[in-house]
Amino acid sequence: MENELNSILIAFFTGLTSGGLSCLAVQGGLLASSLENQIEKDFQNAGHRSGRSKKNSKPSSSKLALPILVFLIAKLLAYSILGFLLGLVGQAFQLSPIARAVLQIGIGVFMLGSALRMLNVHPIFRFFVFEPPAFLRRLIRKTAKDADNSSLVTPGFLGFMTVLIPCGVAQAMMAVALGTGNPLQGAALMFAFTLGTSPVFFAVSYFATQLGQKLEKYFMRIVAIVVLVLALVTINSGLTLAGSPITFSRLASSVFPQPQEVAAVASGQVAQSIDPNTATTTDTPSSSSDSEGRLLTINVENSGYYPNEVHAKAGIPVTLKLITNNVQSCSRAFIIPSLGVQKILDQTGQAMIQIPAQESGTQIYFSCSMGMYGGTIIFDL
Repeated sequence: MENELNSILIAFFTGLTSGGLSCLAVQGGLLASSLENQIEKDFQNAGHRSGRSKKNSKPSSSKLALPILVFLIAKLLAYSILGFLLGLVGQAFQLSPIARAVLQIGIGVFMLGSALRMLNVHPIFRFFVFEPPAFLRRLIRKTAKDADNSSLVTPGFLGFMTVLIPCGVAQAMMAVALGTGNPLQGAALMFAFTLGTSPVFFAVSYFATQLGQKLEKYFMRIVAIVVLVLALVTINSGLTLAGSPITFSRLASSVFPQPQEVAAVASGQVAQSIDPNTATTTDTPSSSSDSEGRLLTINVENSGYYPNEVHAKAGIPVTLKLITNNVQSCSRAFIIPSLGVQKILDQTGQAMIQIPAQESGTQIYFSCSMGMYGGTIIFDL
């Protein structure tokens, strides 16, 4: 019983720290998309009901906070149900990397169109508005005293949708829930983790809405720009998950090399390897592969994979060694889309992945399950 309680507490604090920030990068876009419609309606309704212009109207703080709470409550319920199912039936409910990639790209395109609609770029973007089904709207209007409550269906539905795009830290927690073999314990773990992520979601979103009330004239543009940026991040993550050779992040890194890469080239930086028995680190040459290109070594860190480009021998099977040392970020959820590899790495330790022989010139892309970090294996030796 004590171990179960400790696991739940660890899950909560994981969500409160690394989980909240990590998941916000992906799921924050859905929250922003749900809020934009509510904010837009509040500005319009406030001005209409008071007889004042839109410029002089101020939406209620409680009305702006309520959609955020509905989104988070729906998310909390969805992940609790998922934890129950994971403890009950196992891995059957996990989406493949390609399925997650398609979902993320689709969400990103919708967010992009929604942002362009708010900026009044073209009338065609008026179709990028999420509305609940007509029968749901009629049912809510019939049973609710305030017809405006129908707007809460959108953040509630999108809160449920976050269960389809879990971040890497959430996936690691899902693996723990799966390993419990207990539906109630699995639900408790996911409930605690999701509850821990909620303060970050609420604080960031509520701060943004309060800032908007002080800058009414420009707030809709600010929201649109935020949604636009999140849309590009989401599309980039989807492309990375799909193993696409062209992504925004790869184009950016080709123009602006990462500081770690520049430093490594300039100073012959050494990498750290981990003794799997003692979990201690020792300095080794920074080369990512052995002399024959059969063993590839990548250091998995909270900020990504180093090096993020390794060279392997073509025509023979190779082994990829992944080294972790107190890693808690998305990078633990390692995937190779083209090979169907999905692996949750230990926080500290080593993992070996066998890669079949590839033709010369082949490039295999890998990433974390969120698509935030990635790299390339080039078979050219």
